[in-house]
Amino acid sequence: MIPLFDLTLHINGFPMKEAKAELRKIVAFSEKEHKAFVENKKQEIVEFHLQNNPFYKKLVGPKNSKNWNDLPILNKQNLQKPLSERLSKGYSAKNSYVNKTSGSSGDPFIFAKDKYCHALTWASNIYRFGWYGIDFNSSYQARFYGIPMDFIGNKKERFKDLLSHRFRFSIFDLSDANLEVFLKHFRTKKFDYINGYTSSIVLFAKFLQKRNIILSAICPTLKVCMVTSEMLFEDDKILLEKQFGIPIVNEYGASELDLIAFQNPNGEWQVNSETLFVEILDDNNQVVQNGTSGRIVITSLFNKAHPFIRYDIGDIGILDEKSTLKKPILKKLIGRTNDVAILPSGKRSPGLTFYYVTKSFIEDDGNVKEFIIQQTKIDCFEIKYVSETELNLAQIQKIKKAIELYLEPGLNFKFTRKEVLARSNRGKLKQFKSML
Repeated sequence: MIPLFDLTLHINGFPMKEAKAELRKIVAFSEKEHKAFVENKKQEIVEFHLQNNPFYKKLVGPKNSKNWNDLPILNKQNLQKPLSERLSKGYSAKNSYVNKTSGSSGDPFIFAKDKYCHALTWASNIYRFGWYGIDFNSSYQARFYGIPMDFIGNKKERFKDLLSHRFRFSIFDLSDANLEVFLKHFRTKKFDYINGYTSSIVLFAKFLQKRNIILSAICPTLKVCMVTSEMLFEDDKILLEKQFGIPIVNEYGASELDLIAFQNPNGEWQVNSETLFVEILDDNNQVVQNGTSGRIVITSLFNKAHPFIRYDIGDIGILDEKSTLKKPILKKLIGRTNDVAILPSGKRSPGLTFYYVTKSFIEDDGNVKEFIIQQTKIDCFEIKYVSETELNLAQIQKIKKAIELYLEPGLNFKFTRKEVLARSNRGKLKQFKSML
């Protein structure tokens, strides 16, 4: 009998049995075999997209596709066009996995993966979580994530949570009163692990610290906590370990790709070398030596539906000097932080809440190219955006309605259309910033 979680993926068309078998095979490669595997997959994925993807063929142009270093760097601005114009021949929204990035970098877009590629993503997750004795079919997850607020979207997500054996704590309201409710669930439910956004979990740990509570003392079934989506600072990790009484595992991923790096039981931030090829490049797109910082550029080795070849994810990182092709170690990740918005009611919402707000006006028509949101006063926010046309009254009303739904009524928003947005000296946009 297929376990429920695997069965759910199978029913949705993701060939998990085949993906798990392929991942086991890749993991077992020697260093020499792994090198041959990576070179073959790089060549294979480039050739496939040059033959089957007009978007990628146009991007490469007359360059020598046989020379890896001559291939263009794909960035998020390249992807600011309808998904239908970026899909490979034979792939559509109906026969692929389609989703939307969070837009935390300020450059949101819709992406696709073919179903085998997405099955490998799940196999990769299952493999790495298994390092800590977590089984997606049986382990009970305390999930610190956002959730759609509309009735149908909310019920759909709750149903997915049920099938995935997880209980979701909505992070849109992180006031003490709501964190008290979170705590009651930990007293009564037998959670095996925590998974979710770093800033929200850290706020919960600070709440526990104020009350002098160790979470594992009231929920002794807890084994481990995985944090994701935002940078985990060392002092926050120490706080989490102290207040939760369990190991804290740092995860770095991107929805359009896969898990990029996951802390292994030896405390190393091990890069995924099974489904991805990760490069660290300088400003001239040259590979830097291990131990030197540079732009993180990633190739998805299996995605045939949509090209992610030499894709600049928008982060800066350093590979450890002891890294090998089979076992790269991420020494440091730079610049993945999100502020917390403090609202007039006292409610606190993490910056990623704005993902759910901006979803309301990020349509796959390429109109809104980039945006940043700044909190200028306790009740005032400014949205600066780059688009081909001004947001119209109907779009603004839609945004305001979403803001009331996800944050609270009575907030004032100013919309400013810009030709370009100010970037950091590393070229990255910070989607949300509090000026308070």
